[in-house]
Amino acid sequence: MYGPDPSDPHPLKDFPQVCFIKNTVFNPNIIIGDYTYYDDPEDSENFERRVLYHYPFIGDKLIIGKFCAIARGVTFIMNGANHALNGFSTYPFFIFGQGWERGEAPAPNKGDTIVGNDVWLGYNSAVLPGVTLGHGAIVAAQSVVTRSVDPYTLVGGNPARVIRRRFSEDTIAALLDIAWWDWDIALITAHLDQIIGADLTALWRIKEQNQ
Repeated sequence: MYGPDPSDPHPLKDFPQVCFIKNTVFNPNIIIGDYTYYDDPEDSENFERRVLYHYPFIGDKLIIGKFCAIARGVTFIMNGANHALNGFSTYPFFIFGQGWERGEAPAPNKGDTIVGNDVWLGYNSAVLPGVTLGHGAIVAAQSVVTRSVDPYTLVGGNPARVIRRRFSEDTIAALLDIAWWDWDIALITAHLDQIIGADLTALWRIKEQNQ
């Protein structure tokens, strides 16, 4: 066997609070990779409710990679939450019509929100529009991420700030080149010890042997 079936919404039998959400999200502007899970004892399948102000006429995307762990209460705030800032009032008069249509003003659009592979988002954290979380990043519980996070970096707080880099610059560069999350799942399964055990030399050897 090569791990759980990525098409099974609930890979942990008798423990439905963990859901592989690629199988339960149907919004075309939310793209999720294999094995990424949302952990919520109340409604793990309804991850889309955690993506706020995501209006189709804006067109921004939420893109989440593979092997991500998303804790209960994580929220993604999309560009529909933004209001125009250049005038004296930020109130969106135009959306109500009935004589207020002329009050339309462009709101900031910071683009897509992107979560890399193997990212861990802690309990009740929030990610603001246009943020990119690099591969291997960690967001501490209760944090509010207002700007992009480099790969393999731990951030926390409100607003979230860098706590530490998880590994040296050379190790991070090597991990990004190895990109084990893109390997065939049989290869990943065969070499879990090296992936979990932080054996960089072994990972390099495996990558070279299987190119």
